[in-house]
Amino acid sequence: MELKDFRPVSAAVLPRTSIQKPAFPVIDFHTHMGKMLLGDNYAEKYDTAEYARELAGCGVALAVDMDGYVGEDLRALKAKTAGFEKRFIHFMQLDYSEYDGPDFREDIRRQIREAYEEGCRGIKMWKDLALYKKDKNGEPLRMDDPRFDAVYDTAAELGIPILMHIADPKAFFMHVDETNERWEELHEMPEWDFSDHSKYMSFEELMEMQENVIRDHPQTVFIVAHVGSCAEDLAWVGDQLDRYPNMNVDIAARLAELGRVPYSAKRFFEKYQDRIVFGTDSTPESMGYHRIYYRFLETEDEYFPYHLENETPGQGRWEIYGIGLDHEILKKVYYKNACRILGIDPERFEEEANETISEC
Repeated sequence: MELKDFRPVSAAVLPRTSIQKPAFPVIDFHTHMGKMLLGDNYAEKYDTAEYARELAGCGVALAVDMDGYVGEDLRALKAKTAGFEKRFIHFMQLDYSEYDGPDFREDIRRQIREAYEEGCRGIKMWKDLALYKKDKNGEPLRMDDPRFDAVYDTAAELGIPILMHIADPKAFFMHVDETNERWEELHEMPEWDFSDHSKYMSFEELMEMQENVIRDHPQTVFIVAHVGSCAEDLAWVGDQLDRYPNMNVDIAARLAELGRVPYSAKRFFEKYQDRIVFGTDSTPESMGYHRIYYRFLETEDEYFPYHLENETPGQGRWEIYGIGLDHEILKKVYYKNACRILGIDPERFEEEANETISEC
Protein backbone atom coordinates (compact mmCIF):
# COMPACT_ATOMS: atom_id res chain seq x y z
CA MET A 1 0.00 0.00 0.00
CA GLU A 2 1.25 3.47 -0.85
CA LEU A 3 1.14 6.24 1.70
CA LYS A 4 -1.33 8.23 -0.42
CA ASP A 5 -3.83 5.37 0.01
CA PHE A 6 -3.38 5.14 3.78
CA ARG A 7 -6.50 6.52 5.48
CA PRO A 8 -6.56 5.26 9.05
CA VAL A 9 -9.79 5.50 11.01
CA SER A 10 -9.29 6.48 14.64
CA ALA A 11 -10.51 3.95 17.20
CA ALA A 12 -10.95 6.67 19.82
CA VAL A 13 -14.58 6.98 20.95
CA LEU A 14 -15.33 10.71 21.11
CA PRO A 15 -18.34 13.06 20.95
CA ARG A 16 -19.16 14.25 17.44
CA THR A 17 -21.02 17.55 17.15
CA SER A 18 -22.79 18.26 13.88
CA ILE A 19 -23.19 21.98 13.19
CA GLN A 20 -25.25 22.75 10.12
CA LYS A 21 -25.40 26.49 10.73
CA PRO A 22 -23.22 28.80 12.82
CA ALA A 23 -24.42 30.32 16.07
CA PHE A 24 -24.51 33.76 14.41
CA PRO A 25 -24.56 35.15 10.85
CA VAL A 26 -21.24 34.90 9.05
CA ILE A 27 -19.29 37.16 6.72
CA ASP A 28 -16.83 35.02 4.79
CA PHE A 29 -14.08 37.58 4.25
CA HIS A 30 -11.97 35.46 1.89
CA THR A 31 -13.59 33.78 -1.12
CA HIS A 32 -12.82 33.45 -4.83
CA MET A 33 -15.52 33.77 -7.48
CA GLY A 34 -13.49 34.75 -10.53
CA LYS A 35 -10.56 33.80 -12.69
CA MET A 36 -7.84 33.68 -10.03
CA LEU A 37 -8.63 30.12 -8.91
CA LEU A 38 -11.35 29.09 -11.37
CA GLY A 39 -9.73 30.18 -14.63
CA ASP A 40 -10.79 32.50 -17.40
CA ASN A 41 -13.95 30.47 -18.06
CA TYR A 42 -15.14 30.79 -14.45
CA ALA A 43 -18.55 32.10 -15.51
CA GLU A 44 -19.38 28.70 -17.00
CA LYS A 45 -18.41 26.80 -13.87
CA TYR A 46 -21.15 27.84 -11.44
CA ASP A 47 -24.60 29.34 -11.20
CA THR A 48 -24.57 32.50 -9.09
CA ALA A 49 -28.04 31.97 -7.66
CA GLU A 50 -27.21 28.40 -6.65
CA TYR A 51 -23.95 29.53 -5.05
CA ALA A 52 -25.81 32.21 -3.07
CA ARG A 53 -28.31 29.58 -1.90
CA GLU A 54 -25.53 27.23 -0.82
CA LEU A 55 -23.83 29.99 1.17
CA ALA A 56 -27.08 30.99 2.83
CA GLY A 57 -27.78 27.35 3.59
CA CYS A 58 -24.62 27.13 5.67
CA GLY A 59 -25.09 30.47 7.40
CA VAL A 60 -23.04 32.83 5.22
CA ALA A 61 -24.96 36.06 4.77
CA LEU A 62 -22.22 37.95 2.92
CA ALA A 63 -19.17 36.77 0.98
CA VAL A 64 -16.18 38.95 0.16
CA ASP A 65 -14.75 37.97 -3.22
CA MET A 66 -11.04 38.57 -3.88
CA ASP A 67 -11.23 38.29 -7.68
CA GLY A 68 -12.67 41.62 -8.78
CA TYR A 69 -9.56 42.80 -10.64
CA VAL A 70 -10.11 46.04 -12.62
CA GLY A 71 -11.45 47.23 -15.96
CA GLU A 72 -13.12 44.64 -18.19
CA ASP A 73 -12.38 41.82 -15.75
CA LEU A 74 -14.23 43.65 -13.00
CA ARG A 75 -17.18 44.46 -15.23
CA ALA A 76 -17.44 40.82 -16.33
CA LEU A 77 -17.50 39.60 -12.72
CA LYS A 78 -20.05 42.23 -11.76
CA ALA A 79 -22.24 41.00 -14.61
CA LYS A 80 -21.86 37.44 -13.32
CA THR A 81 -23.03 38.49 -9.83
CA ALA A 82 -25.64 41.07 -10.90
CA GLY A 83 -28.74 40.96 -8.72
CA PHE A 84 -26.84 39.65 -5.70
CA GLU A 85 -25.20 42.85 -4.53
CA LYS A 86 -26.43 42.26 -0.96
CA ARG A 87 -24.71 38.87 -0.92
CA PHE A 88 -21.31 39.62 -2.46
CA ILE A 89 -18.66 42.33 -2.09
CA HIS A 90 -15.74 42.44 -4.51
CA PHE A 91 -12.13 43.37 -3.81
CA MET A 92 -9.99 44.56 -6.71
CA GLN A 93 -6.66 43.10 -7.84
CA LEU A 94 -4.46 45.62 -9.61
CA ASP A 95 -2.43 45.53 -12.80
CA TYR A 96 1.23 46.15 -11.89
CA SER A 97 2.63 45.73 -15.43
CA GLU A 98 3.79 49.37 -15.51
CA TYR A 99 5.90 48.91 -12.37
CA ASP A 100 9.06 50.13 -14.08
CA GLY A 101 7.36 52.97 -15.93
CA PRO A 102 7.46 56.67 -15.00
CA ASP A 103 3.66 56.85 -14.55
CA PHE A 104 3.26 53.79 -12.30
CA ARG A 105 1.98 55.68 -9.25
CA GLU A 106 -0.50 57.70 -11.26
CA ASP A 107 -1.70 54.57 -13.09
CA ILE A 108 -2.22 52.67 -9.83
CA ARG A 109 -4.17 55.52 -8.26
CA ARG A 110 -6.38 55.66 -11.35
CA GLN A 111 -7.03 51.91 -11.24
CA ILE A 112 -7.99 52.00 -7.58
CA ARG A 113 -10.30 54.99 -7.91
CA GLU A 114 -12.03 53.60 -10.99
CA ALA A 115 -12.57 50.18 -9.37
CA TYR A 116 -13.82 51.91 -6.22
CA GLU A 117 -16.30 53.92 -8.26
CA GLU A 118 -17.48 50.66 -9.82
CA GLY A 119 -18.19 49.20 -6.39
CA CYS A 120 -15.03 47.48 -5.14
CA ARG A 121 -14.60 47.92 -1.40
CA GLY A 122 -11.09 46.64 -0.87
CA ILE A 123 -7.80 45.62 -2.49
CA LYS A 124 -6.28 42.14 -2.66
CA MET A 125 -2.47 41.97 -2.87
CA TRP A 126 -1.23 38.48 -3.64
CA LYS A 127 2.03 36.60 -3.24
CA ASP A 128 2.72 36.74 -7.00
CA LEU A 129 4.31 40.16 -6.53
CA ALA A 130 7.21 38.99 -4.39
CA LEU A 131 7.44 35.35 -5.47
CA TYR A 132 6.80 35.44 -9.21
CA LYS A 133 6.81 38.92 -10.73
CA LYS A 134 10.14 40.56 -11.60
CA ASP A 135 11.20 44.10 -12.43
CA LYS A 136 13.25 45.09 -15.47
CA ASN A 137 16.42 43.99 -13.66
CA GLY A 138 15.04 40.55 -12.83
CA GLU A 139 14.50 41.37 -9.16
CA PRO A 140 11.27 40.48 -7.34
CA LEU A 141 8.72 43.23 -6.86
CA ARG A 142 8.93 44.24 -3.23
CA MET A 143 5.70 45.32 -1.58
CA ASP A 144 7.69 47.71 0.62
CA ASP A 145 9.10 49.52 -2.42
CA PRO A 146 8.12 53.23 -2.16
CA ARG A 147 6.39 52.92 -5.52
CA PHE A 148 3.71 50.84 -3.82
CA ASP A 149 2.97 53.73 -1.44
CA ALA A 150 0.47 54.80 -4.08
CA VAL A 151 -1.55 51.66 -3.30
CA TYR A 152 -1.46 52.03 0.47
CA ASP A 153 -2.02 55.78 0.56
CA THR A 154 -4.93 55.68 -1.89
CA ALA A 155 -6.57 52.89 0.10
CA ALA A 156 -6.26 54.99 3.25
CA GLU A 157 -7.70 58.05 1.48
CA LEU A 158 -10.72 56.05 0.30
CA GLY A 159 -11.12 54.26 3.61
CA ILE A 160 -10.91 50.78 2.09
CA PRO A 161 -8.88 47.85 3.48
CA ILE A 162 -6.13 45.80 1.88
CA LEU A 163 -6.11 42.03 2.22
CA MET A 164 -2.47 41.03 1.89
CA HIS A 165 -1.11 37.55 1.18
CA ILE A 166 2.66 37.68 0.98
CA ALA A 167 3.86 34.22 1.97
CA ASP A 168 2.75 30.60 2.02
CA PRO A 169 3.32 28.16 4.91
CA LYS A 170 6.83 27.96 6.33
CA ALA A 171 7.22 24.40 5.12
CA PHE A 172 7.01 25.58 1.50
CA PHE A 173 10.27 27.47 2.00
CA MET A 174 12.10 24.51 3.59
CA HIS A 175 13.90 21.62 1.96
CA VAL A 176 11.43 19.01 0.71
CA ASP A 177 12.88 16.01 2.50
CA GLU A 178 11.78 13.45 5.07
CA THR A 179 11.59 16.13 7.79
CA ASN A 180 9.16 18.40 5.94
CA GLU A 181 5.69 17.90 7.41
CA ARG A 182 4.06 19.05 4.15
CA TRP A 183 6.02 16.58 2.00
CA GLU A 184 2.91 14.95 0.52
CA GLU A 185 1.33 18.28 -0.35
CA LEU A 186 4.52 19.55 -1.98
CA HIS A 187 4.96 16.25 -3.80
CA GLU A 188 1.51 16.76 -5.33
CA MET A 189 2.03 20.49 -5.95
CA PRO A 190 5.75 20.99 -6.71
CA GLU A 191 5.08 24.54 -7.90
CA TRP A 192 4.56 25.45 -4.24
CA ASP A 193 8.16 24.56 -3.40
CA PHE A 194 9.93 27.87 -2.72
CA SER A 195 12.96 26.35 -1.01
CA ASP A 196 15.42 27.49 -3.71
CA HIS A 197 16.36 30.90 -2.35
CA SER A 198 18.38 31.70 -5.42
CA LYS A 199 15.00 31.91 -7.18
CA TYR A 200 12.64 32.93 -4.39
CA MET A 201 12.75 35.24 -1.41
CA SER A 202 13.07 33.43 1.91
CA PHE A 203 10.19 33.23 4.36
CA GLU A 204 12.06 35.52 6.74
CA GLU A 205 12.58 38.14 4.02
CA LEU A 206 8.88 38.05 3.18
CA MET A 207 7.88 38.51 6.82
CA GLU A 208 10.26 41.44 7.14
CA MET A 209 8.72 42.99 4.04
CA GLN A 210 5.22 42.45 5.38
CA GLU A 211 6.10 44.16 8.64
CA ASN A 212 7.73 47.08 6.81
CA VAL A 213 4.53 47.72 4.86
CA ILE A 214 2.22 47.60 7.88
CA ARG A 215 4.52 49.68 10.08
CA ASP A 216 5.14 52.38 7.47
CA HIS A 217 1.44 52.88 6.61
CA PRO A 218 -0.37 53.23 9.94
CA GLN A 219 -3.42 54.90 8.36
CA THR A 220 -4.07 51.93 6.08
CA VAL A 221 -6.15 49.00 7.34
CA PHE A 222 -4.58 45.64 6.54
CA ILE A 223 -6.00 42.14 6.83
CA VAL A 224 -3.11 39.72 6.56
CA ALA A 225 -4.47 36.51 5.09
CA HIS A 226 -3.96 33.04 6.54
CA VAL A 227 -3.40 34.13 10.16
CA GLY A 228 -0.87 36.79 9.37
CA SER A 229 1.05 34.58 6.92
CA CYS A 230 2.47 32.68 9.90
CA ALA A 231 -0.16 30.42 11.45
CA GLU A 232 2.64 28.13 12.67
CA ASP A 233 3.85 30.82 15.13
CA LEU A 234 0.92 32.47 16.89
CA ALA A 235 3.24 34.20 19.36
CA TRP A 236 4.95 36.03 16.49
CA VAL A 237 1.62 37.00 14.92
CA GLY A 238 0.42 38.22 18.30
CA ASP A 239 3.51 40.37 18.68
CA GLN A 240 2.80 41.93 15.28
CA LEU A 241 -0.80 42.64 16.28
CA ASP A 242 0.44 44.23 19.52
CA ARG A 243 2.82 46.47 17.59
CA TYR A 244 0.51 47.54 14.76
CA PRO A 245 -3.11 48.45 15.52
CA ASN A 246 -3.87 48.75 11.79
CA MET A 247 -3.24 45.02 11.32
CA ASN A 248 -5.93 42.33 11.32
CA VAL A 249 -5.83 38.67 10.24
CA ASP A 250 -8.14 36.20 8.62
CA ILE A 251 -8.19 32.46 9.34
CA ALA A 252 -8.71 31.26 5.77
CA ALA A 253 -7.26 27.84 4.88
CA ARG A 254 -5.47 27.49 8.21
CA LEU A 255 -7.72 25.18 10.24
CA ALA A 256 -5.02 22.52 10.09
CA GLU A 257 -2.54 24.83 11.81
CA LEU A 258 -4.90 26.38 14.35
CA GLY A 259 -6.73 23.18 15.22
CA ARG A 260 -3.67 21.18 16.14
CA VAL A 261 -2.69 23.71 18.84
CA PRO A 262 -6.08 24.28 20.51
CA TYR A 263 -4.78 25.77 23.76
CA SER A 264 -2.59 28.34 22.03
CA ALA A 265 -5.27 29.00 19.42
CA LYS A 266 -7.96 29.64 22.01
CA ARG A 267 -5.73 32.08 23.89
CA PHE A 268 -4.95 33.80 20.59
CA PHE A 269 -8.65 34.22 19.72
CA GLU A 270 -9.44 35.46 23.21
CA LYS A 271 -6.66 38.05 23.26
CA TYR A 272 -7.12 39.27 19.67
CA GLN A 273 -10.86 38.79 19.35
CA ASP A 274 -11.26 42.30 17.87
CA ARG A 275 -8.67 41.70 15.11
CA ILE A 276 -9.67 38.34 13.60
CA VAL A 277 -12.08 37.86 10.69
CA PHE A 278 -13.64 34.66 9.41
CA GLY A 279 -12.57 33.41 5.98
CA THR A 280 -12.32 30.12 4.10
CA ASP A 281 -10.46 30.76 0.80
CA SER A 282 -13.25 28.75 -0.84
CA THR A 283 -14.79 28.90 -4.31
CA PRO A 284 -18.22 27.89 -5.64
CA GLU A 285 -16.56 24.58 -6.55
CA SER A 286 -15.14 23.89 -3.08
CA MET A 287 -18.14 24.21 -0.80
CA GLY A 288 -18.46 22.08 2.33
CA TYR A 289 -15.70 23.47 4.52
CA HIS A 290 -17.70 26.12 6.38
CA ARG A 291 -19.22 23.64 8.80
CA ILE A 292 -15.77 22.32 9.75
CA TYR A 293 -14.78 25.89 10.66
CA TYR A 294 -17.93 26.24 12.77
CA ARG A 295 -17.15 22.98 14.58
CA PHE A 296 -13.62 24.18 15.31
CA LEU A 297 -14.77 27.57 16.60
CA GLU A 298 -17.90 26.55 18.50
CA THR A 299 -17.27 23.10 19.99
CA GLU A 300 -14.73 21.35 22.16
CA ASP A 301 -14.79 18.24 20.01
CA GLU A 302 -11.52 16.35 19.95
CA TYR A 303 -9.47 14.84 17.17
CA PHE A 304 -11.62 15.39 14.09
CA PRO A 305 -10.63 15.95 10.45
CA TYR A 306 -10.05 19.44 9.07
CA HIS A 307 -10.84 18.11 5.61
CA LEU A 308 -13.96 16.75 3.95
CA GLU A 309 -14.97 13.12 4.39
CA ASN A 310 -13.03 10.69 2.17
CA GLU A 311 -10.44 13.35 1.31
CA THR A 312 -6.74 12.75 1.89
CA PRO A 313 -5.54 15.41 4.37
CA GLY A 314 -4.24 18.22 2.21
CA GLN A 315 -1.88 19.94 4.62
CA GLY A 316 -0.60 17.25 6.94
CA ARG A 317 -1.53 13.91 8.48
CA TRP A 318 -3.03 15.10 11.72
CA GLU A 319 -6.48 15.86 13.15
CA ILE A 320 -7.71 18.99 14.92
CA TYR A 321 -9.50 20.01 18.12
CA GLY A 322 -12.28 22.52 18.73
CA ILE A 323 -11.66 25.62 20.83
CA GLY A 324 -15.22 26.34 22.03
CA LEU A 325 -15.26 30.14 21.90
CA ASP A 326 -17.89 32.04 23.86
CA HIS A 327 -20.69 33.84 22.03
CA GLU A 328 -19.32 37.35 22.29
CA ILE A 329 -16.06 36.32 20.63
CA LEU A 330 -17.92 34.32 17.99
CA LYS A 331 -20.00 37.36 17.06
CA LYS A 332 -16.85 39.41 16.52
CA VAL A 333 -15.08 36.75 14.46
CA TYR A 334 -18.15 35.81 12.45
CA TYR A 335 -19.30 39.29 11.45
CA LYS A 336 -18.70 42.25 13.78
CA ASN A 337 -15.01 42.71 12.98
CA ALA A 338 -15.73 42.47 9.27
CA CYS A 339 -18.51 45.02 9.63
CA ARG A 340 -16.09 47.47 11.25
CA ILE A 341 -13.47 46.98 8.54
CA LEU A 342 -15.99 47.25 5.70
CA GLY A 343 -17.97 50.13 7.19
CA ILE A 344 -21.19 48.13 7.61
CA ASP A 345 -23.59 48.86 10.47
CA PRO A 346 -23.60 45.58 12.44
CA GLU A 347 -27.15 46.10 13.66
CA ARG A 348 -28.40 46.58 10.14
CA PHE A 349 -26.31 43.62 9.06
CA GLU A 350 -27.87 41.36 11.67
CA GLU A 351 -31.34 42.26 10.43
CA GLU A 352 -30.37 41.70 6.81
CA ALA A 353 -28.46 38.52 7.56
CA ASN A 354 -31.50 36.90 9.12
CA GLU A 355 -33.62 37.49 6.05
CA THR A 356 -34.39 34.50 3.87
CA ILE A 357 -32.70 34.25 0.53
CA SER A 358 -35.92 33.66 -1.34
CA GLU A 359 -34.91 36.19 -3.99
CA CYS A 360 -32.35 33.66 -5.20
